[in-house]
Amino acid sequence: MSKYTVALVAHDHKKPDLLAWVKTHLSVMQKCDLVATGTTGSMIEEKTGLSVDCLKSGPLGGDQQIGALIAEGKLDMLFFFWDPLNAAPHDPDVKALLRLCSVWNIPVACNKATADLIVTSPLFLSDDYQAERPAL
Repeated sequence: MSKYTVALVAHDHKKPDLLAWVKTHLSVMQKCDLVATGTTGSMIEEKTGLSVDCLKSGPLGGDQQIGALIAEGKLDMLFFFWDPLNAAPHDPDVKALLRLCSVWNIPVACNKATADLIVTSPLFLSDDYQAERPAL
């Protein structure tokens, strides 16, 4: 099995949901290289024991750091449990991050249902699947 680099991000009201989801899929997440925005990553490390490369918090540039990983071809997918009912001051960063996922053909899950479908797909962690990316 290949190892994917997966980003984990959650807005404040969605952090408990993402943590519960990671715990549900702990055996799968153990097979991935994990990066996360600061607060989310620290919480996941503390509550699960997983190793997470913690970037800056989202409002302080963490979303943009994840965007840079996408543009550099260093990120395979994004699990971003965002809160569409609570505006955040860094909403333009969130929109830019989601736009980069579309441009670079990065699978992105914005809720539990989509995240569940991605990690239970036979293509997840499969050496048989290679997503098409724009030329670097």
